[in-house]
Amino acid sequence: MSPTIGALSFCSSLHPPAFTRNEAAAKSKVRQVKSNLIYSRWEKPMEELYNIKVERGLTAKRLDELGVSRWSMWKTGKSQLSWDWQVDQLVYIVEGEVRVVPEGSERYMQFVAGDLVRYPKWFEADLYFNAPYQELYSFRAYGDD
Repeated sequence: MSPTIGALSFCSSLHPPAFTRNEAAAKSKVRQVKSNLIYSRWEKPMEELYNIKVERGLTAKRLDELGVSRWSMWKTGKSQLSWDWQVDQLVYIVEGEVRVVPEGSERYMQFVAGDLVRYPKWFEADLYFNAPYQELYSFRAYGDD
């Protein structure tokens, strides 16, 4: 019996049958569809899965547009923190890095100094800081960009 993914099945035969040119082209397209299904199902970036927006390499102009210099500051040293966001939060990492492990996940995201991260309301995660860390943050209303 052949293993199946959705409506597609994998041939487990050691000697595949000969195909005409059209059949071979159709088989190639099926392989490509299988590959895309597997990629889109298993390799989707975590930021996309959890609706986290990240901007890297921000210019001084972009930081001024956002008013980052007027945001509140938060600092910590090496630590671990469980957190859940009650509102959207925009974070600009000034120093250090954070590893973010969403609740129920074994995978993690990592953000470093210079990243602008928008965490969505109701997101829950464990945060790991391995060295001094500093961020500027601003709570956002729904729809604020």
